[in-house]
Amino acid sequence: MSSAKPSLDLLRSLTEEHVLHALMEHGRLTRAEVAALTGISKPTISEGVRRLVDAGLVVDTGERSSGRGRAGSYYTLAPDSGAALVVSITPHGVVAEAVDAFGEVVAATEIALARDAGVGAVGLALTRAVAEIAGGGRAGTGERAGAGAAPRLRVAVVSAADPVDRGTGRLVHLPDAPFLVGDLDAPVLLAGAVEGPVLVDNDVNWAARAERASGDAGAVGGSHDFVYLYLDEGLGCAVVSDGEVRRGHAGLAGEIAHLLTEGPDGRAVRLTEVFAHLGLRRPGSTAIDVELLRKRIGEAAAGDSTLVALGTAVLGVLGAAIALADPEMVVVGGAWGRDVAFVDELRRRSAELPRPVPVVAALDGDRPQLSGARAAALHQLRESVVAAVRAPAGRLVDRQSPR
Repeated sequence: MSSAKPSLDLLRSLTEEHVLHALMEHGRLTRAEVAALTGISKPTISEGVRRLVDAGLVVDTGERSSGRGRAGSYYTLAPDSGAALVVSITPHGVVAEAVDAFGEVVAATEIALARDAGVGAVGLALTRAVAEIAGGGRAGTGERAGAGAAPRLRVAVVSAADPVDRGTGRLVHLPDAPFLVGDLDAPVLLAGAVEGPVLVDNDVNWAARAERASGDAGAVGGSHDFVYLYLDEGLGCAVVSDGEVRRGHAGLAGEIAHLLTEGPDGRAVRLTEVFAHLGLRRPGSTAIDVELLRKRIGEAAAGDSTLVALGTAVLGVLGAAIALADPEMVVVGGAWGRDVAFVDELRRRSAELPRPVPVVAALDGDRPQLSGARAAALHQLRESVVAAVRAPAGRLVDRQSPR
């Protein structure tokens, strides 16, 4: 029985993919260096590089290698390979970045929002942030990481501090949960600025992905199965199973604010209502007053009623998550979730559960949602660059042709 052999076009496209991936990882390389990194013969790599140069995907930098032997030309991606737009939307402001295929932030801006600004103000801030990025990131609070033309935005990844409809990317208001950002439709707002797809997910899922990507250096220590509790102004949970965040049918998995748990008086209440009973909500809002909560936790002694009530309430939700997801561990993040006193209380109380699992504080505390979104945006951008050599019959796509 004979086996089918790969076509010449397929072999060529695979070679071109290897060249592009090597250049994206290392910035600039000679053909000999690409051959050494990929294990593909130098003549085959040289032909692949020539085709990529002819297609306008790769350029000769004009630099030459030094040392003994024949000097080699350095190659890199074409300057118009584009960038990925990364956006983080929180109740406090909009952060936007342009990340190139080498993983470098080439433009960035941050626009502050007044508390409870509303969806209109958030939408205007998002539009302004993207305009600053498209203009090079110099306007307003923007900054530019290096000179050159404004980046071509090929893809976008958005993190938002509210539930996200998986099908549309629109933010969703759930009962008994604070609507921190509002009824925002990011894909529609970004459609005119971004050439390709716009991926939107909530901030908790992106934070969990950041912990997962940290590998052995992160709080999860390389675990593929964990629950990430995010305790901040809002409440959220991400379930990571077999290394993937499980978003659910509509993208609303992990929305824990409305789950029933034990309140301070021993009665069943929704988790979000616990903070009303404890006087830990912001005035006129269901959002948690993080500053006040952290102050109380910081002043609490062992057995303090507020700390015990918080531990009991979160433990009820944690027990349900463990029963349903069977995680290897629980990671606790968020502005007050990572506080040592609270983590210690939750760790102590979780030992009472029928199926106790280790409880650890999240390590990625500096905008973990932005870190997770940035990593996904880089992956999406690199895939879009490589897609040019994955056309039918393995032929290179003319990037100037209509899409």
